[in-house]
Amino acid sequence: MHFSMIARILGILLMLFSLTMLPPILVSMWYDDGATEAFVTAMVMIFGIGFTSWLPVRQVRQELRTRDGFLIAALFWLTLGLAGTLPFMISDNPGLSFADAFFESLSGWTTTGATVMTGLEFLPKSILWYRQQLQWLGGMGIIVLAVAILPMLGIGGMQLYRAEMPGPMKDTKLTPRIAETAKALWYVYAGLTLSCGLAYWAAGMDGFDAAVHSFSTVGIGGFSTYDASIGHFNSAVIEGICVFFMLVAAMNYSLHFFAWRNKSLSHYLQDPEIRFFLQIMAGGAVLTVVALWLTNTYGFLDSLRYGIFELVSVASTAGFSTADFSSWPVFLPVLLFMMAFIGGCTGSTGGGMKVIRVLLIYKQGVREVRRLIHPNAIMPVKLGKRAVPDRVLTGVWGFFSVYIVTFMVMMLALMATGMDQVTAFSAVGSCLNNLGPGLGDVAAHYGNISDTAKWLLALTMLLGRLEIFTLLVLLSPTFWRS
Repeated sequence: MHFSMIARILGILLMLFSLTMLPPILVSMWYDDGATEAFVTAMVMIFGIGFTSWLPVRQVRQELRTRDGFLIAALFWLTLGLAGTLPFMISDNPGLSFADAFFESLSGWTTTGATVMTGLEFLPKSILWYRQQLQWLGGMGIIVLAVAILPMLGIGGMQLYRAEMPGPMKDTKLTPRIAETAKALWYVYAGLTLSCGLAYWAAGMDGFDAAVHSFSTVGIGGFSTYDASIGHFNSAVIEGICVFFMLVAAMNYSLHFFAWRNKSLSHYLQDPEIRFFLQIMAGGAVLTVVALWLTNTYGFLDSLRYGIFELVSVASTAGFSTADFSSWPVFLPVLLFMMAFIGGCTGSTGGGMKVIRVLLIYKQGVREVRRLIHPNAIMPVKLGKRAVPDRVLTGVWGFFSVYIVTFMVMMLALMATGMDQVTAFSAVGSCLNNLGPGLGDVAAHYGNISDTAKWLLALTMLLGRLEIFTLLVLLSPTFWRS
């Protein structure tokens, strides 16, 4: 294990993160909201810690191995989660405790969107900007941005990219060099953010709200500057824009890259994962709208408006809200919540198990049924016209098994803190899928649960963002053997 190299990389990343305090400082100065000193202090502290970590090992040059990448990915999210607490704690408003600040910070970094804060309208503008900015940086993974920069400093990057990027097929690259891959992803990401912000602004949001909501929409985070979330604006046009960009952000970013490079949209419908994703969304939307209408919860047009928005928001794991879906009748709260377990596509900013895994599990299930009829037939599982290697299928089933066990263990741990079953079930599911809102006592926010429960859920967020194995592999004795 190259610990000197790891310390050097983390030091560089912390120094880079300290520079992200500059936008909130400018916002604070512009609005004169009294939080400037808190962000300046946080920037100096974070830069100092990073510089201290980097300075003794600045001359180290070693090639990173795969297991180095896994350790850096885990330490990166933990370190940045800790560093991100400083503005929340130092600022007089909100002046959070360490447990609350870490929960809020990690929720932003992992794009979970679960919050312990209320009265958002009364917070300093710079704090609101900072919360949204955390989700934007975490949406694609700031580590991918770092991978685009680190090669210029003499550091290899494929190991980091392979460890951090979501999905079962981790070796796919858009371009031959990882630095170019990371840059391409960020160009697309920034372009979508700018487009989303301009659309919000044209639909009636002011410049500040348009900018910060574009961060959390494209990042599929769900943080808002209002307790009522997107529902505060009471605009069908804004909700429609949000639905569109949530769907786009939940798709594989490699497809967006190819669309930009080739000036074509035809490949979207040729991709089996996208087709399956859109079918799931369409089927869920129809069920939700019809159920709302037939139970007289809303009229038909409002059922269409609120049903589609909440379905897409929850299923994409964004977590915005225009209505309290937890109070909807019959099976709807559970339906929407279960949709989040599927989540977004691989290579997207969405959470959940990922559509590609669910599709492969479905296809393998169909194959096993057919094998009962034709036991000697050779029936490869295919995505499009390509056969999926058995190693990938085994990995998918392994992930699914560990996912279920992790869910059960964390749920039991929460119930041991005194939490009721519905709240524990939804809180774990929401944090593991990086969704945000839950049911029961966490339907509105997480501020009323115990600090022990918050630490457990913070770990759950981290497991979900790193897709469990990236973190659990560190517990294996084999990992630490030379």
